Amino acid sequence: MIGAIAGDMIGSVYEARPIKKKDFPLFHPACQFTDDSVLTIAVARAILEDNDYRRWVLEIGRRYPNAGYGGSFIRWLRAESPKPYGSWGNGSAMRSSPVGFAFDDMETVAAEAARSAAISHDHPEGIKGAQAAAVAVFAARTLRNKTIVKDEIQRRFGYDLNRSLERIRPGYTFEVSCQKSVPEAIIAFLESDSYEDAVRNAVSLGGDADTQACIAGGIAEAYYGGVPPGVVQEVRNRLTPDLWEIVEHFYSNFRMTMASA
Repeated sequence: MIGAIAGDMIGSVYEARPIKKKDFPLFHPACQFTDDSVLTIAVARAILEDNDYRRWVLEIGRRYPNAGYGGSFIRWLRAESPKPYGSWGNGSAMRSSPVGFAFDDMETVAAEAARSAAISHDHPEGIKGAQAAAVAVFAARTLRNKTIVKDEIQRRFGYDLNRSLERIRPGYTFEVSCQKSVPEAIIAFLESDSYEDAVRNAVSLGGDADTQACIAGGIAEAYYGGVPPGVVQEVRNRLTPDLWEIVEHFYSNFRMTMASA
């Protein structure tokens, strides 16, 4: 989960100013957490407490009303009695990595990811995107084989993961749909040789940088067995104490390792 949060922070400065290269400061002075981190942590809190995703996404999301949510989600967050609004946006996928870390079999991961998405993003593509991101995390941490991860995601969700970043990057633009951003984020992981490389790959696409780095970062953390200690410290420095407390509780509860060796 820290891998996803760090990806969000690293990509935050490039969402409005896209770049097409991997050579950039990993943590720019202006890096900050956005809605991706807030809602990822909200999903983690739900798993820790009662699996009531709606309750905790609303509670923690409302605690941080200026985190950079999309317009439709803002209206959902502010509504007196929020209902799902048929979204296929990648907001469902960006928040689902805790599901892939917390549950112990692939079918449960897929079911819980669907539940976490459906509170707002109940379009089939929105649900599929959340499932794909969470299942990729689960498969990466349990199977530790990129070929098998790739084949599993393609078989289950029909995403084309046979494209290369070199082919995607030149014509790729800002894209918020699950169907046109989640596969690319997964490819960013598949072509990586480290956690940091996965995040740099995702940012270098020049798209929705924070969200795609969030998705790729969560999968990379699972596969590489944590994130570099310096990345953990950067995340802790930038999160508020209440959010960091949830992160610590999640890692302790599921006996997860924050930092890679």
